Amino acid sequence: MPLTLALALLLSVLIGISLGLLGGGGSILTVPILTYVAGMNPKEAIAASLFVVGATSAVSAVTHARKKRVQWRTGLIFGAAGMAGAFGGGLLGGRIPGTILMIAFALMMVATSLAMIRGRKNHTDATHDAELPAFKVIIEGLVVGLVTGLVGAGGGFLVVPALALLGGLSMPVAVGTSLVVIAMKSFAGLGGYLTTVTLDWALVGGVTAAAILGSFLGARLAGRIPESALRKGFGFFVLAMGVFVLFQELPSPANLILGVTATAIAAAAALCWFAIPACPLRRTPLGSPATTTATEAH
Repeated sequence: MPLTLALALLLSVLIGISLGLLGGGGSILTVPILTYVAGMNPKEAIAASLFVVGATSAVSAVTHARKKRVQWRTGLIFGAAGMAGAFGGGLLGGRIPGTILMIAFALMMVATSLAMIRGRKNHTDATHDAELPAFKVIIEGLVVGLVTGLVGAGGGFLVVPALALLGGLSMPVAVGTSLVVIAMKSFAGLGGYLTTVTLDWALVGGVTAAAILGSFLGARLAGRIPESALRKGFGFFVLAMGVFVLFQELPSPANLILGVTATAIAAAAALCWFAIPACPLRRTPLGSPATTTATEAH
């Protein structure tokens, strides 16, 4: 087995772990792996990523469902609305320069990540895992689909916050439900790409199998990691990806300034976390799911 293929399969396990644990991140990881490691051209990589992410999300969704962490009605309605929104976003995105779209997407990722890290401020806004009102799900699905259609991303980075922050679902259920949405949108997009792109199905199958193995591990971890830690971890992951995209898209020297600033902030945060006992980063937000759950238990 060539070294590059072995490396691509090894890295593909991370795709599944990301999807199974966080309910997102699949497309952002898959496209670079297929492009820079497996050697696919960009269009083939995007099409292949839709199959890899779609299949892995579908399998992982079943795993989450067996653990009662999927709201099927909410996921199916959100997915259908998201597909409609994505179609409109795709039409609009063709008229907007790619760099502007990516910068806007990265800024949105940063804003979303900060909201996830901070959590809900309202102490009475407790999480719940009941099915959400259909109208609310449709509106959120259309908006998220429109945005993901504009930038061509899978949508997990937006679906999970929409379900957790706006819908009030707990993070494990938001993660499981988002996988249903991602699978629906990925296979819909794949159908369009296969009209013009031919894939190496042996390679795609190998990457998919490795990602599915990783998804089992991610799904197991999702049920064991505390709610607040999972939410904050997701937020920091999205923040890092948003900064990375900005660094790639901004012209020099703006990207260098961003890189230095982000590194300094990260170093200061790490120093605060590990060296200062009273670091504000250690404190659980008043309205976080962990605090709410503890309060309800008492």
